[in-house]
Amino acid sequence: MATTARSACPLNMSLELVGDRWTLLILRDMIFRDRRQFRELLANSTEGIASNVLATRLESLVDADILTKAPHLGHKQKIVYSLTDRGVDLLPAMIQLGAWGATHTSSPAPIALWFRIAAAAGPEVWHQLTDELRARHRDQQPADPSVEPTFSRLAAEFRRATTAGTSSAT
Repeated sequence: MATTARSACPLNMSLELVGDRWTLLILRDMIFRDRRQFRELLANSTEGIASNVLATRLESLVDADILTKAPHLGHKQKIVYSLTDRGVDLLPAMIQLGAWGATHTSSPAPIALWFRIAAAAGPEVWHQLTDELRARHRDQQPADPSVEPTFSRLAAEFRRATTAGTSSAT
C-alpha cells in the first residue's frame, strides 16, 4: 500500500491501516462470524454499513495485503474475501480490544462475556485460533479433524457460562 504515514510510530501506522471504525467491524465479521462475501458483510452488518463504504474498505484491505479476493468456486461472479497471514495476525489484538470494551463500555452482557472468555483463554488458545483461521481462509482441512476446533470450544464455554448465568438468575 503506497501511502504516506503521518508518523513512523508503529501504533500510528497500524491505525492508518486498520484503525477506522468500519474496517475493524469488517474484520470482526470475517474473523469471528466467518462472513467472506460482500453480500454477507453488507446484509448482516449490525451497525448498518453502506455498500459504498464496504466496497471502499474491502479494496483498501486488499491493497494493504490484509485480505485477498478471488472468484467463488461455485459462482464466478461472486467474490470471496480471505484473510492473509497479516489479517489473521490481527485476531489477538481484536480479542484484547473487545475485552477492553467489555470492561470499559456498556456493551451488552452476552457479547462482553464472549470477549472476556476469549481474552482469558490466553495466548496459547489465541495461537490455536489463528491456526484454525489460517486453515479456514486457505480452504484447508484442520490438521487433526478428530480434535474439536478451538472456536467451537470457546463457543461451548460461552454457552455454558450464559446458561449458568440464566439458571442462577431464575
